[in-house]
Amino acid sequence: MGALNMIQLPSLHLATFSSFISPSFSQSSLKTLTPTRRSITRSSSLKSFLDLTPEYKPQSLNIDLERHDFTGGSPDYDAVIIGCGPSGLRLASLASKHGLRICCLDPSPLLLWPNNYGVWVDEFEAMNLTDTLDKVWPSATVIINDQKSKHLDRPYGRVNRNYLKSKLIQACVSNGVKFHVAKACKVEHQEFKSTVLCSDGKELNASLVIDASGFTTSFMEYENTLKRNHGYQLAHGILAEVEHHPFELDKMVLMDWRDDHLGNEPYLRARNKTTPTFLYAMPLSSGLIFLEETSLVSRPVMSYREVKQRMVARLRHLGIKVKSVVEDEKCLIPMGGPLPRLPQSVVGVGGASGLVHPSTGYMVARALGTAELMAEAMVECLGSVRMVRGKALQRKVWTSVWSGERMREREFYCFGMETLLQLGLKGTRSFFDAFFDLDPYYWHGFLSSRLSLQELALLSFSLFAHASLPSRMDIITKCPLPLARLVANLAANQAI
Repeated sequence: MGALNMIQLPSLHLATFSSFISPSFSQSSLKTLTPTRRSITRSSSLKSFLDLTPEYKPQSLNIDLERHDFTGGSPDYDAVIIGCGPSGLRLASLASKHGLRICCLDPSPLLLWPNNYGVWVDEFEAMNLTDTLDKVWPSATVIINDQKSKHLDRPYGRVNRNYLKSKLIQACVSNGVKFHVAKACKVEHQEFKSTVLCSDGKELNASLVIDASGFTTSFMEYENTLKRNHGYQLAHGILAEVEHHPFELDKMVLMDWRDDHLGNEPYLRARNKTTPTFLYAMPLSSGLIFLEETSLVSRPVMSYREVKQRMVARLRHLGIKVKSVVEDEKCLIPMGGPLPRLPQSVVGVGGASGLVHPSTGYMVARALGTAELMAEAMVECLGSVRMVRGKALQRKVWTSVWSGERMREREFYCFGMETLLQLGLKGTRSFFDAFFDLDPYYWHGFLSSRLSLQELALLSFSLFAHASLPSRMDIITKCPLPLARLVANLAANQAI
């Protein structure tokens, strides 16, 4: 939510410092790193933070990778994974741990991710990844309006993206994963084998090809896009050194829906009433904070210029004076939309497989968790005496990502997105006022994509019961079409 787990064309929450990380660094060393990027210009003589220019210095990990050796021909792998993002490396490390022969293909496998990640701590606890969190807030806050706030007793953490990548790469190296530095250009399929054609003219053969290249993949075929339109989440974020800020250091601000900062901006305020944005804030210290103005979902995509204008007005109203910008980012997530055609010869993971939460924009924890399920399916097929290959293998691994039940659950999340698209600022405030009054089991589960179909139905009834009378009228009058689509799509998926 709030561009959580985003693409920075692509980008995901929250900016961690991109200081050079050596694999030999301890976890405690990582937590004490200070920013190395500094804005050249200070804000004292400038109109807003938009006039500050961060210095971006792409850096790479210092890890020796075992490269694929073409001198002895091109041996067949169990799987070639296209892309070294979080889900691709997680899948490679888990599958290779059980003896599968894996090759990762990426033009810059050691380049540090530009993406920024924020997660609920319990999600990473379930995957034994809490050691990659370099900042944890014991609770979160949702500010509905000037009079009302919700205090969420659920710890939230910032992922040290550099340490996470280092950890995953090291696990791959320890398990014998091979790497080839090139781009994937084309994938050709035979009955029991696939060949990846690379940008350097080389070829890689494997029983299975996994697409972990993200939302902009060219290897995935999707269902008819006319049946379901994307919503879009857009945000502008900065990791900034400030003179001071008004937020408590032991709470992160998940959403701030106040609009009083637009009192002197009549055009922006009118637009905000129909297509609202909120502030997401992670206070790291009294002088360092991550701030992001976010359009939760819009269709068509909201103007990026307007998002930045609203953020300038908000920070001015809050009295936040930015001294320097350590990092900035433009975040865009396609939400909902069609799923990949199931099954197909290339299997997707992460953004390529449609795992982004249609109502919130969450993805990274779900993608990392799904990588575990995919690895189990791969080991069952490729590591067994049966040696399942071809379409049976592809179907088995795809089912670990999108079972019939998971597809039906996704319809509820898409219904949530379609509902939010109809509500405007007033309705959105009422919605979240009721949503965070639910039993924590339900709102935790909804945000983390772990409720069953029956639990999602119960959540819907409970949400309606908790809603105010005006909010109920909003749902009744504005949501019949999304509800009809939900019923129709559930019926269609049930027939699969």
